[in-house]
Amino acid sequence: MKKIAFTMVLCLSLFISLALRTAYAQLVFGPDNETTGNQLDTIAAVVDNDIITRGELAASMATIERQLKKKGTPLPPPEVLQNQVLERLILAKLQLRAAERNGIVVDDQTLNTAIENLARQNNLTLSQLRQTIEKDGFDFAGFREDIRKEIMFTRLRQRMVDSQIQLSDQEVDSMMGNPRAASGGEREYNIAQILIALPEGASPEQVEAGHKKALGILEQLRQGADFKRLAVAVSDDRQALEGGELGWRKIDQIPTLFADVVPRLQPGQVSDLIRSSSGFHIVKLLESKGSQQRLVNQIHIRHILIATNERATGDDARLRVQRLRERIQNGADFAELARANSNDNASAVKGGDLGWITTSELPPSFEQEVNQLQPGQLSRPFQTPAGWHIVQLLERRQSEGGGDSQRAQLKEALFKRRADEEWELWLRRLRGEAYVEIRLNQAPAKAGG
Repeated sequence: MKKIAFTMVLCLSLFISLALRTAYAQLVFGPDNETTGNQLDTIAAVVDNDIITRGELAASMATIERQLKKKGTPLPPPEVLQNQVLERLILAKLQLRAAERNGIVVDDQTLNTAIENLARQNNLTLSQLRQTIEKDGFDFAGFREDIRKEIMFTRLRQRMVDSQIQLSDQEVDSMMGNPRAASGGEREYNIAQILIALPEGASPEQVEAGHKKALGILEQLRQGADFKRLAVAVSDDRQALEGGELGWRKIDQIPTLFADVVPRLQPGQVSDLIRSSSGFHIVKLLESKGSQQRLVNQIHIRHILIATNERATGDDARLRVQRLRERIQNGADFAELARANSNDNASAVKGGDLGWITTSELPPSFEQEVNQLQPGQLSRPFQTPAGWHIVQLLERRQSEGGGDSQRAQLKEALFKRRADEEWELWLRRLRGEAYVEIRLNQAPAKAGG
C-alpha cells in the first residue's frame, strides 16, 4: 500500500515555515542557552524520572506570548497560559522517553539530510539557514537536536500507530458510497475545536463535571466570547495554543466525529456539544470554500527503500542503495532488485511499483526528487526519515481524479484520518499513565537537589 512508503517521510512536511519551525522548537524544548535568575533552575514539574525547570517554562511562555500577540489573539491570564504551556512540555518529554525506550535513534547522517532538506525547502543554503536561526536568537546546535527529536517523534508515531492500522476494502467502499466524499471534496472547511477532556474510565461525577464545564463554555461562545481566546485558556486539545485551529480540511480529512456536523455549520457558527471517548468537543467553522473539479498532475513511479534503524546506519543504507543504482544502470532489472532488497514490503512484492500518485500528495522530499526526472529516468539516492531511496519515474499524466485514482486518494485520506485519531488516543494514554507532579505552587526546589 502506498501509505507505508509515504507515512514514513511525513516529518519533512512539517517544515512549511522556518519561522514557525524555530518558534516551535523553543516552545517544546526550551532554549539551550543558560538563563539567569534565582528560580529558573528550580523544578516546575516532575515527569516520571525527568524534570521540567521553571527556566524552560518561562522561555516557552515568552515565545508563545509573542506568537499570540503577533496573530492578534487575546492573551489568557498568565496562570492559565502557564498551565497550557507546561502541559505541552510534559507531553514532549513523554514522547522523547517513549521513543528512547523503543530503541528509536536518529544518526547524524539522517539529521544532516533533514536539515539540508529544510534549508532547500526555504530556498536557503545551509549557511544561510544557520545565519537565519542565529539571527533570530536560537542556538544552531540546539536547533539540530530539536530536529533530531522531531524525527524521533515521527518514527515513534509510525511504529506505535501508523504501522498498526489496517484498512479493509469494505471501509473504502463505504467512503466511496458517501456522496460528499465521492464528489472529490468539492468544499473545504477551515475548522477549530475546543476539547474538555475526560480521563479514561471517567466516573459519572467526572462526566457530569466535564459536561457542565463544556456547557458553560458553549454558552460563553454563543454570547460572543472569542473562540481563540477560550481555546487557549481552556481547551485540552494539542492545538489549544494555536487557538484550537485544525486548519483547512476536505470532508474526507475531517475527523470522523465531526464529519457530519461541519458541513451543516455556517462560517462563524459553533456546534452543539459533541461527546467522544476523549471528552466534550465544540467545533467552529471558521471559513469554507468551494473547488471546481480540475485536472491534477499524476506520476507513475517505482522505488527501492533501504530502511535505517537501530541495526542499520545511514551510511550502510546509503551504500546499499548506491550499489543497487549502479546495478540498474548496468542493466539489472529494477523490479527484481526491488523484490529482493526493498524494505517497503507493500511495494516490494510489486517490483517497487507505487502506481499512479497525485504529485500534490507527495511529501516535499519525494516530490522534489521526482520533479527533476524525465520518464524512464532513475533518481540519485536520497534520504527521508525512513531510510535511503532510489526512484524511477515511469510515466506522467493529467487526470480528473476519478476511478482508481479517486479510490486511492480516498484510501489515503481514510488512513490519515484513522492514524490521526489513533495517535491522539495514544498520546492521551501516554499522558494518563505517566507520573506527573506539578510543583508550581510549591516552594521552589533546585533542579539538582
